[in-house]
Amino acid sequence: MIPRAIPITANDPAFPPYEVLVGSGLLSDLGPTLANTLGADRRAFLIYDRDLPQEHVAEASRSLAHHGYAVSSAFGVATETEKTLDSAERLLEEVAITRHERRDPIVALGGGIVGDLAGFVAATYRRGVPVVQCPTTLLAMVDASVGGKTGVNLATERGLLKNFVGAFHQPALVVADVKTLATLSDRQFCAGLAECVKHALLSADCGDADLLAWMASTMPRFLARESEALTDLVARNVAVKARVVRDDPREERATSDGSGLSRMLLNLGHTFAHAFETLPGVAPLDRASDTPLLHGEAVALGLVAACAAGEHLGMTDPETTRLALAALTAAGLPTRAINLPPSEDLAARMMHDKKVAQGKLRLIVPTGPGRCTIIPDAPHEAAIAGLDAIRA
Repeated sequence: MIPRAIPITANDPAFPPYEVLVGSGLLSDLGPTLANTLGADRRAFLIYDRDLPQEHVAEASRSLAHHGYAVSSAFGVATETEKTLDSAERLLEEVAITRHERRDPIVALGGGIVGDLAGFVAATYRRGVPVVQCPTTLLAMVDASVGGKTGVNLATERGLLKNFVGAFHQPALVVADVKTLATLSDRQFCAGLAECVKHALLSADCGDADLLAWMASTMPRFLARESEALTDLVARNVAVKARVVRDDPREERATSDGSGLSRMLLNLGHTFAHAFETLPGVAPLDRASDTPLLHGEAVALGLVAACAAGEHLGMTDPETTRLALAALTAAGLPTRAINLPPSEDLAARMMHDKKVAQGKLRLIVPTGPGRCTIIPDAPHEAAIAGLDAIRA
């Protein structure tokens, strides 16, 4: 299969363009692909997910080594509690030992957590070296690997604050090999579909108004892990994100209007999700309470909450909510959670969100098929309505 290539550009000269390659079997050609983009005869430092099947790590390493790269590697742990400054420091030391130079790439192989961590290491080592993102989860392919956000969590007395330390550091290249999705558990795979539903809820302004309907009709093929369908799914979702990132690469626009889109739209559902996804005991309604909530599951719950908040404000019609719930349910994602703290406590946690400005909570809510808007000063009651809607 010839890989799909989606160009990523930005209206900012500080962000050079790059490509996202999507297809099956791309890891076996990682070496020549990087050599064509960055040049060969360099060091490459591979940061991989410790729990990734060894076949993926070996395939990437072998391809790099066969095409002129001196390969070193270290693992990252794909949990929110290990996505920290301590982990970044350990990896920075590992990279420094190899005498990695500023032209040498760091290659991130794994899901969103490892990609964020490796990207942060690349952004800070010698003030920045190239990073090549090789996402191996659906969530990372359609979202985390694209757009240049890197970072780690910050442990505070208020709890773990998501992605509070980080930098914008665009990748030199993204290589999404959908063959790796075959080794994901069903739960991990479905978690990635949450970001796809999110993109579909805002896709009309990005030139793909029928994305949600297409996903609904094609869902059985996604769940069967059909390679061609997955390639199309990843490519269409990346194109949606690319359209937003082009207009607002640093998430500096407060609104979306005729002059461009705000990157804050991509946080649809996330302000809610970040308030509870790292809390112990919170879990999907149909699973044991000691099972940690996955990021995609938290986003799915956050999308439900965003729809409920929009309905409370009179901005989201019930049909949009129905379509969102149907898509999430068809994707095997939760719409209710157990062991949530009181909604007032969660609303207070939402005020620590990075998008809060001058003490005002920003929420993104759907306003129609494939369209969303930013509420710059969301009423407290809307946040409560959203949180109450996901309570089992």
